[in-house]
Amino acid sequence: MQSKKKTSILIVDDNPQNLQLMGSIIYEKGYNVSVSTSGANALESISMQLPDLILLDIQMPEMDGFEVCEILKSNSITKDIPIIFLTAVTDSENIVRGFEMGAVDYITKPFNKGELIARIATHIDLKVSREKLSELNAAKDKFFAIIAHDLRNPTFALKLLLHQLAKDYSSYSKEEILHYLNGLEDATENLHVLLEDLLLWSKSQWGGLVNQSERIHLKSIVDDKISQCQSAANNKYIEIKSTIGTEIYVHADMMMLKTVLLNLISNAIKFTNSHGIIEIGEKATDKFILVSIKDSGMGMTESDLNKLFSIGNTVNLIGSNKEEVNGLGLILCKEFTERNGGKISVKSEKDKGSTFSFSLRKELEKKAVSLMAFSPVLFFL
Repeated sequence: MQSKKKTSILIVDDNPQNLQLMGSIIYEKGYNVSVSTSGANALESISMQLPDLILLDIQMPEMDGFEVCEILKSNSITKDIPIIFLTAVTDSENIVRGFEMGAVDYITKPFNKGELIARIATHIDLKVSREKLSELNAAKDKFFAIIAHDLRNPTFALKLLLHQLAKDYSSYSKEEILHYLNGLEDATENLHVLLEDLLLWSKSQWGGLVNQSERIHLKSIVDDKISQCQSAANNKYIEIKSTIGTEIYVHADMMMLKTVLLNLISNAIKFTNSHGIIEIGEKATDKFILVSIKDSGMGMTESDLNKLFSIGNTVNLIGSNKEEVNGLGLILCKEFTERNGGKISVKSEKDKGSTFSFSLRKELEKKAVSLMAFSPVLFFL
C-alpha cells in the first residue's frame, strides 16, 4: 500500500529565530515543514507546492500578511488553504480584519508551544473533515446521477425492445427476431456491468472490501478478460492483441485486478471504431509491472482527460457505436489500482486513440525498520 502523505505546514515570518523555533516544534510533531522569510517568497513557494496549512505573520516589510492572505483567498486553487495569522498585535480591529479576509485563527507572539500545536491540529482536523464531507457529497451526487440517468437508460432500452418484440412477434422474420434479441443482450449486459460497478463501489465506500493480495499469473487473467470481451470485439471486427509474457507474475487482489482489466478492455472496445486494434502489453521496472491497454479509437480531449478519475466531475463520453459509459468504472479502476499499491494514468489524442496504463507490484512489500534518526530540516525560500 502507498504510504500516507504527511501534512505540510508553511511558516511565513521575516524573523529567522521565529522560523527556527516554530519549525522545530512543528517538525517534532510529525509534520512536514517549509518556511519563507517574505510574502513574495511565500507566494512563489505556494505556486510550486500547496501546503495543507499556512502560519502567516501579519507584520512583514514590503508585503504584509493581510496582502498575502488577500491574494491567496482570491485564487480558486489556494482559497481553501487554512491560514492562521501570527501577530504581536492583539487589538480587536486587526483580529476582526483577519477573520473577515478568510483567516481561520490567530496566534499571538510570543506564542505558547502547547497552544501552537493544539491550534494547528484543530484546523488540520477541520480541513480533513471538510475534504471528506466534500468527497461524500460528490459520491452521493454521483450515485444519484447514475440512478437517474445511467441506470434508467438500459432499463428503458430493455422495456422498449421487449415491447416491440412482444407486440408483433408473429410478423417478424427470424433475422428480425435475432436483431431484437441481440439488442436485448447488449442492454442486459450494460445493465449488468453498471450494477456490478455500483455494488463494488458502494462496498469500497463503506469499507466492505478487504484487500486479499496473492501471487497472480498475469497472462492467464488478461487472456480470461479478453475472452470475456471477445464477443463485443467481434461485433465491431476489432482485433485484440496481447503481448503479456508467460513468465510474468504480480501481487494483487484477484477480484480488483479482474475489475480493472475488464473495465479498461471493455472501454477500449467501446471507443474503438470498427476494424480497429487494441494492444495489451507490459513493461517491467524494479518493483512494478506496468500494464498498458492501447486502442486505435476516438481519443479524448485534454478537458475530458482531466475529469476521468474524479468522482466530482461528469464526463459524457459516447462510444464509436453510440455505446454509453457511466464513468464509474474508471473511478473503480483508480481506487482498486491504488489500493494494491499502484498508479493509473492515461495518454490520449483526439481521433488517434488512448493508452491506459496501471502498475502492479512484482513482490509483496516488506516492512522495513529505519535505524536512523533525522533532525529537523527547514527549507527557506
